[in-house]
Amino acid sequence: MNRNDLRRVDMNLLVIFEALMFEKNLTRVAEKLYMGQPAVSAALGRLRDLFDDPLLLRNGRQMEPTARALTILKELQPALDTISGAVSRAKAFDPPSSCEVFRIGLSDDAEFGLFPPLLAHLREEAPGIIVVVRRANYLLMPGLLASGEISVGVSYTTELPANAKRKKLRNIACKVLRGDDRPGPLTLNEYCARPHAMVSFSGDLSGNIDLDLAKIGRCRRVVLGIPQFSGLRALLAGSEMIATVPDYAASALVEGSALRAQDPPFPIDEAQLSMAWSGVHDNDPAERWLRSRIGQFMS
Repeated sequence: MNRNDLRRVDMNLLVIFEALMFEKNLTRVAEKLYMGQPAVSAALGRLRDLFDDPLLLRNGRQMEPTARALTILKELQPALDTISGAVSRAKAFDPPSSCEVFRIGLSDDAEFGLFPPLLAHLREEAPGIIVVVRRANYLLMPGLLASGEISVGVSYTTELPANAKRKKLRNIACKVLRGDDRPGPLTLNEYCARPHAMVSFSGDLSGNIDLDLAKIGRCRRVVLGIPQFSGLRALLAGSEMIATVPDYAASALVEGSALRAQDPPFPIDEAQLSMAWSGVHDNDPAERWLRSRIGQFMS
């Protein structure tokens, strides 16, 4: 196909194609791209004609990409990234007048403990912007960045897509939250004997804290797993349960409540809270502004 033939290709179709390859579901693509499902279905029909391939085939209750579709995706993604980056860099960014939509991935601890002051500043500096937050963690972050569902994320991170960039924001120090009225700090024996609540996105009941306890030959008894930090305020109040949480989440939970936060009675290896973003958006003026504010308010 030469350059003149490209005039017959609707760029919107290629964006829909990419979304279909990741979502494999017409309804989710319609929601993601703010389209009606009939319009997505019609676009899939046009894409099938364009590429002379079914692209998506039903497999039981799921839809799966064909081998040809995956090859096309591999070829198209770098081109779409390049086009997106070029268009983004061509436009200036003026916070007071901007109506930009920012899509951010946040781990629950970052959303609960660090996001409110950041959002307040973003709204003050750029009152017309829209911020969409997606729940992210080290498991979800790679997929969200690779699919373009978020442009930047804040979480503890491990593996990231090849074109992603990462910047350390802070060490994640821990505090022990308690809602009882006993005086004095917890001893190690008391810490291990108390029932523990644990915030776990995946439902696991052990984590890095347990590894640190194992290093000194001790263990704890987790009796409650919850998916969000916000629930700890009510659940710990007046209870014997304790929870070991990031220091910034502890500060937010203690404020205006009967809870108190103390240093743990044993050494805990500090993890790192990082900001990760797609290389496609590295030089985008709007995204650079957003990342600078994240660095300012979440470091």
